[in-house]
Amino acid sequence: MNGKDLRYRWQNRKKTGVYLAILIFLIAVGTTALSTTSPNTTVYVGTDGRGDFNCDGSDAQVEINKALAFVAENSQFTTVHLKGPNTYVISDSILLGNDTVLEGDPTAIIKLKDEADWPRDKPLITQMDSTGNHNITIKGFEINGNHNRNGEKKRGEGYYNQIHFSNSSDIQVHSMYMHNGHGDGLKVERSSNIQFYNNRVYRLGHDGLYAIECKNVEAWNNVITCRTNSALRVWNSNHVKFHDNVIDSFYHWSAGGPGIQLQKTTGVMNDIEVYNNTIHNTYGPGIWLLGYGNSYPKEEAQDVYIHHNIFYTTGTNPSIDWVGGVVTSGFYNTLIENNVFDGIYHAAVIHMYPTGYSTDLSPKDTGYTTIVRNNIIVNTLQRTKDPGGTGYGVINYLPGTHIFALENNCLYNNIAGDYRNARSTSDIHADPHFANRRNHDYHLKSTGGRWNGETWVKDLVSSPCIDAGYPNSDYSKEPEDNGNRINIGRYGNTEYTSISGNMPGYVVWWNQIFSPEWKLFRLLLRIIFLFCFNITY
Repeated sequence: MNGKDLRYRWQNRKKTGVYLAILIFLIAVGTTALSTTSPNTTVYVGTDGRGDFNCDGSDAQVEINKALAFVAENSQFTTVHLKGPNTYVISDSILLGNDTVLEGDPTAIIKLKDEADWPRDKPLITQMDSTGNHNITIKGFEINGNHNRNGEKKRGEGYYNQIHFSNSSDIQVHSMYMHNGHGDGLKVERSSNIQFYNNRVYRLGHDGLYAIECKNVEAWNNVITCRTNSALRVWNSNHVKFHDNVIDSFYHWSAGGPGIQLQKTTGVMNDIEVYNNTIHNTYGPGIWLLGYGNSYPKEEAQDVYIHHNIFYTTGTNPSIDWVGGVVTSGFYNTLIENNVFDGIYHAAVIHMYPTGYSTDLSPKDTGYTTIVRNNIIVNTLQRTKDPGGTGYGVINYLPGTHIFALENNCLYNNIAGDYRNARSTSDIHADPHFANRRNHDYHLKSTGGRWNGETWVKDLVSSPCIDAGYPNSDYSKEPEDNGNRINIGRYGNTEYTSISGNMPGYVVWWNQIFSPEWKLFRLLLRIIFLFCFNITY
């Protein structure tokens, strides 16, 4: 169907709508008023001849772009929908206009053609107007970057980015499956109000989300496996929230760098929050926080807040030395609070500027402070490259310019010790008694009560991290009895933190034996007793 046919369809619908409105009005004179439905605002693209626009299996961008152009030219239409199950092979970029939704069935696949040979910085999906777009939504379908059939291009050098916008605003990318690419999943430059959520991102060629000189960037509920670089990255961007994501990579030379990368040179970065993420098995550090270059005012690089995250087995790369949990330099008053670091290579938290980078770009000035508070740091391992002097809980390689303030953390079983060029008077050094470390359940055991994912259960021991956090930290979200003090660890000051408990273990054991949950156990004991002593009912 062409644009003329669609306009005819719309005009007929409007006439029908007028007749229907008159009929409803007449009926409403003697009865209650009836409601009407809104006209269809969606244009469909398919391959079976039943779409408004239909592709023939190759050069699918031609018909998709016709549909998008039609929506851009006719304000009564808002959405282009890709019907599945279909694979739309493209040989050129897909172009979106303002106020447009590009959506699809989960079985609709945009796929780059074999041996496309596009130039650098030409993306699969981008804006129609080079000066910038606004109010764009991309959702619901799959993008296959066809990496292996375009092997002549290198990863991470700007080839075949899947989605790219610049000088734009109000961009949402969600509920997508993006995989096997050469470049970024979503790259945005000099833009604002970016939302990236509920996506599956697997083995791209650079970053899952890369925001450069942007404001109001939020990414959440994504599951991302890195290749070549990061899952989430911002450069000279501000008002950023990364939360509730699951990030990992795989053990291979191409597996990538940090899980999350926060990078500052000339922009302002003083409102950034990273929380409730699970970051594990990354090739590089879990988070790389890096400010560098010429001197800059403190107000431009301060108050990054990293809290309530779980890090385990991060930093597996055998070829670089800047692996770890959180590797940071060049930022003021960074607060790292209520996280768990388990089995991290090198150290959980590190002040360092990466070896191999130009020292001319390293952070200038002094007084860079990182506050490490209410964290659990356990089982740290030596890094693979140059392992000597590594394996501590916390390491400061920049003591002349960077300072750690360590407050009420729990450190245990770190292979080289707890501190290198750092110290604390309030940390504790004891087994935190996780509920199930093997399965990465980092709730704290408690005789008072622990959340197991479904209900509250009681343990025979209580963690020393309960009611042991920083005295001035907020504990208002913790359930009673909370001891009027925050717990150390991932669940401190949350509704699922472990409850205070000071009952002796044998009392808890006795109470459990006679609780309803142990009814079958008591019956079994009775049968055994009767059998052993040959007592009949």
